[in-house]
Amino acid sequence: MHDLTRCVQHPEVSQDGFRSLAVPTYRASTIIYEDGESFAARGERGFDGYTYGLHGTPTTRTLEAQLTALHNGVRTVLVPSGQMAVALVFLTFLLPGDHVLVPDSAYGPVRNVCRDYLAPRGIACTLYDPLIGAGIAELIQDRTRLVWVESPGSGTMEVQDIPAIVRAAKARGVLVGCDNTWCTPLLFKPLDHGCDFAAEALTKYVGGHSDLLLGSVTVRDMDLRQRMKEVLRSLGVGVSPDEVALALRGIETMGLRLAHVGRVSESFARRLQEHPLVEQVLHPCLPSCPGHAFWARDIKGSGGVFSIVLRPAAGTMLNPALTAMKVFAIGASWGGTRSLIAPMSVKGERTVKPWTQEGPVLRISIGLEQEEDLWADLERLLAALTPAGAVIAA
Repeated sequence: MHDLTRCVQHPEVSQDGFRSLAVPTYRASTIIYEDGESFAARGERGFDGYTYGLHGTPTTRTLEAQLTALHNGVRTVLVPSGQMAVALVFLTFLLPGDHVLVPDSAYGPVRNVCRDYLAPRGIACTLYDPLIGAGIAELIQDRTRLVWVESPGSGTMEVQDIPAIVRAAKARGVLVGCDNTWCTPLLFKPLDHGCDFAAEALTKYVGGHSDLLLGSVTVRDMDLRQRMKEVLRSLGVGVSPDEVALALRGIETMGLRLAHVGRVSESFARRLQEHPLVEQVLHPCLPSCPGHAFWARDIKGSGGVFSIVLRPAAGTMLNPALTAMKVFAIGASWGGTRSLIAPMSVKGERTVKPWTQEGPVLRISIGLEQEEDLWADLERLLAALTPAGAVIAA
């Protein structure tokens, strides 16, 4: 064999006695076949087999199986982002003339895909009050094909009555999908409550280190998975095994991280309620948070993300006060080791029930820094937002 051939063809080495706790990262575009017959019959392998790197490797199959088990599902589909996880359900199961219901509290880009992509293609979207519960039955039309829920709501933290929504939807033969990113399957399992789709941004708590983009959709019905995979194949959408490897590493510590940030977020939420500059704390653990009773009934704990509404007087100094923070970083996303804080634009985005609060809204994501350092940074922020010599009425 010539040297150039040796450069291209790797030698086989023994793996006897080698066992690693780490999942191997299999990178592949081409999948090779043992013979011509197996290549000719590759279409018979289905989506659980290996035919081309775009459609999966043992690395991606491992994460899919792990998420499926956590959700009590039958299969999981991986996609490049959490937003794509939501969009995939919409693109697969909605056709021109169909109708979808989306909560008014949903993640902003979900509203955008309804307005900018679905609507021009003849697919109608109705935004609904996230606290509507069983009343959603009145909004379901003959052409409604999907009810989407996001609980708690992005930024404003409303917890939805998912069992009541599911009952109303199923009575009309309508699918239900849930963005479960805040909870993860450790706190809430949408499929166990009757949802057809459990979508998550693995970018957040599964990845856990702010260094990957990945999403997932888990189902209990193989036909739903088949249809989504067919769409992904047609569009040429796949995920990087390197991103998946990071998610496989992150998921091992997700339980410990989530327990920690949930405990700290609850503690901070209760303490911030007492500050005179804070108009309202939006955290599902608090009885004052919309949908708290559903959180107490259905959800097994807290994530690390919550929001606070400041009194209007705080608005004038907000940007320099945020810039001066020493422990919290200013940034979107959440679920990583670093604590984040960011202003939220709510008033102009709510259309069903007007947002009546006049003060700024800050979303807080708790990370893994020392709790006392985080609290001191929040106290510095609130002190900087208080006008000199002013007394803020409670």
